[in-house]
Amino acid sequence: MSIDTAVLLVRRVFEEAFNQGQLDVIDEVVAIGGVDHQHPDEPSFGGHLKDVVLALREAFPDLHVGITEMIGQGEWVACHVIMTGTQTGPLRPPVLPPAGPPVLPPTGRAVRVPHMYMLRFEDGKNTELWHVMDSLAMMGQLGMLPQRSAVHA
Repeated sequence: MSIDTAVLLVRRVFEEAFNQGQLDVIDEVVAIGGVDHQHPDEPSFGGHLKDVVLALREAFPDLHVGITEMIGQGEWVACHVIMTGTQTGPLRPPVLPPAGPPVLPPTGRAVRVPHMYMLRFEDGKNTELWHVMDSLAMMGQLGMLPQRSAVHA
C-alpha cells in the first residue's frame, strides 16, 4: 500500500466517521488486533474508536474534525486536527478524562480542541494509533475548571 493511500484512508475516517457518523469506515480501515496506545487494554481498537465517535457525536451533534496538516512517510501518517462543536448533549466516557465526572450534562458551550495523531499502516489497515488531545483546553472551554485570576509579576 502506498503512503498516499494511507493518507486517503485517514482522511476518510475523519470525514466519514467523525464528521458524518458513518462508522462502517472504521471496520474497513482499522486492523483487527490493532492497538490504540492511549487505551492499550481495550480489547478492540475498532470498537473503542466507534465508542469514541458515538460519544463525541452525542455530546457535540455539530462535531467537525478538520485536518490542518498531514504528512506520510513509510508506514506512518501524522496529522494535526482541530475538533470543533457545541456541547448540546451529554458528554460521556470514553471521552471524559478518567478523573472527570461520569457524565457532563450539556453546557451549550462551543469547543475548539487541537489533536495530534500518529497512525501506522500495514497491509492497508491501521495497526497502531498514538493520539494526543488537549483535554485540559476542552475541559476549560466546557467550564469544568475553576476560573483563575491573572497573576501579576
